Amino acid sequence: MEIDKTLASSDRLVDENKRLISKIGSLLARWEGILVLIIIGMVIVFSNITPYFLDYFNLMNATFTFMEKAVLALPIIFIILSGDIDISGAAIIALSSFSMGFASSHGAGTAQVVITGLAVGALAGAFNAVFIINFGIPAIAVTLATQSFFRGISQAILEDQAYTHYPESFSYFGQGYIPGTIIPFELIFFLVLAGIFAYVLHFTSYGRKLYAIGNSATAARFSGVPVNRIRFTNFVLHGLFAGIVAVLLTSRIGSTRPNIANGWELEAITLVVLGGVSITGGKGSIVGVILSIFLIGYLKFGMGLINLSAKVMIITTGFLLITAVLIPVIIDAVGRRNKLKMQRRRG
Repeated sequence: MEIDKTLASSDRLVDENKRLISKIGSLLARWEGILVLIIIGMVIVFSNITPYFLDYFNLMNATFTFMEKAVLALPIIFIILSGDIDISGAAIIALSSFSMGFASSHGAGTAQVVITGLAVGALAGAFNAVFIINFGIPAIAVTLATQSFFRGISQAILEDQAYTHYPESFSYFGQGYIPGTIIPFELIFFLVLAGIFAYVLHFTSYGRKLYAIGNSATAARFSGVPVNRIRFTNFVLHGLFAGIVAVLLTSRIGSTRPNIANGWELEAITLVVLGGVSITGGKGSIVGVILSIFLIGYLKFGMGLINLSAKVMIITTGFLLITAVLIPVIIDAVGRRNKLKMQRRRG
């Protein structure tokens, strides 16, 4: 009797171990699991190469270099999930920053400067949305054109000049710390926004509708989903967030030049795709994008500590992006192949 109980207990233990191994395998098969492994590997490598990598002060200050791009990436998740694209983000930042500089040079206070930046960003996003939704022009064509238009305005007026005078309190948004700590305000601000986006995407009907539109806009429309209204909202939201990034970036560097944030739109899209959001829409999560943001941010920080050139950083980021695109395809192909084999065996 005692032997039977021991054997039964042993069997349960084996079954529990198998389930645990199966769960770990499933987790690692997901792109988020792979990103976690890459981050762990990165931390191990850099912490062994340089003692400055795991310094708390350095880790906190390093976030200043990528939090603005992280904020810009959040609304792009919604846009790509619903099957669209917007490459005018950096140009909207330039236009918003120019508007803030213009307002500040005419005596506007901090609140007025911030409101100006947000309003111009939202209006620029709505400008894109009208042409894409109301006139049915492809998003890539519209945002490619407005990319030149928005940045061209600031370039035409500023030329090689710059706005450099902003209210003193304005600098807190991009340079400030949470009182009594060395935690940057931008980091906490991003984490709060990411939490809100995660809630909306994964726990509300708006998020479910985004996935539905990304999988098939036609099917979603026949199911009663207000496809155009949601897409319009996404583009306005993207413009508003580009305005927020303009506030953070202008506040941090303390000036506005026509080439501000040049190339950031592609870096933000890279963060989203690297985070596992399907470029064709319908698949992805906030968690994956947050992991990719910290992976790329601290990867560049680590490479900077050991004096690797910017070209190496670009090549490394490109390699990770290719990997992000290929691995889900390979996992899906292997899964379909195994499923087909099992069906043949049963047949």
